[in-house]
Amino acid sequence: MKKAFSIIVTLALLAWLAGDSRWKMVGDAFASVTPGAFAAVTLSLFVTYVLRALRVCDEFRDEVNGRFGACLRVILIHNAMINVVPFRGGETAFPLLLRQVFGISIVRAGASLLWFRLQDAFVVGVLACLVWPGLHPALRAAGIAALIAVAWYLPRWARAPHDWAGRGKIVSKLGKLRDIFTEATGRSRYGWWWTVANWTLKLAVQGWLLAMLLGTSFQTAFPGAVGAEAAAILPVQGVAGFGTYEAGAAAALLYSGIAMKDGLQAALALHLFILCSAVATGAIAWLFPSKSTLPETPAAGPARK
Repeated sequence: MKKAFSIIVTLALLAWLAGDSRWKMVGDAFASVTPGAFAAVTLSLFVTYVLRALRVCDEFRDEVNGRFGACLRVILIHNAMINVVPFRGGETAFPLLLRQVFGISIVRAGASLLWFRLQDAFVVGVLACLVWPGLHPALRAAGIAALIAVAWYLPRWARAPHDWAGRGKIVSKLGKLRDIFTEATGRSRYGWWWTVANWTLKLAVQGWLLAMLLGTSFQTAFPGAVGAEAAAILPVQGVAGFGTYEAGAAAALLYSGIAMKDGLQAALALHLFILCSAVATGAIAWLFPSKSTLPETPAAGPARK
């Protein structure tokens, strides 16, 4: 009952905000999107959530033990949290939910989350280098090569033998964190494939929707979608990521001849669509709690190592 009341209040607040006349231009931007296209975009976006859930199932396959539905629920709630809680505060939902549902230690889940975010950054960075308009070919190639090299080297550095345990209290603790990060980079079998598949589909869908909002071609709009997501993965964000997301999209679209005002308006409409999708799916997932694998209540049960 409390959950349902909270969702009703949230929807009422969103309705009140949407009633402001200044949001009319955002609604006008969606006038060019047909119901069929809108449904296709919504379904494709949900598939990206499934791909992210599969990545988590792969990473924690021993603890998840085939419970894909519970894993998808974690992803949906986590995705909603990172879209509405400012300054990346929503990221804390991921380790807490994994601890609650599967008994995975917060440190272990946090290390995997860090590796997930690094993988996301590498893939989006490579795509940005590939499609960013006006970039010199030499810089494009150098950026791609540098990102691939760092992505290849980082897990190998983590797995390399070290003697940090005997270098003092602070370095010793860093050594333990390095060991945990080593485990996170080596457990997933298909982590990179899930990451590439997720971002390829997600950016293609967003580029398609942005093209419809702008009334332009996919080739023109796609760099805007990549620029928006490249800005969205910055470590510090405002409330729901507003500002940086739109600026990243508009900056990339400028090179394609899209005026800053038009780019910002279309990017805002795209951002609101993604935000509403995240909040709606997260709210639905929240209404259907997953049974914990812990022998006791999640708050009191021991963490599984």
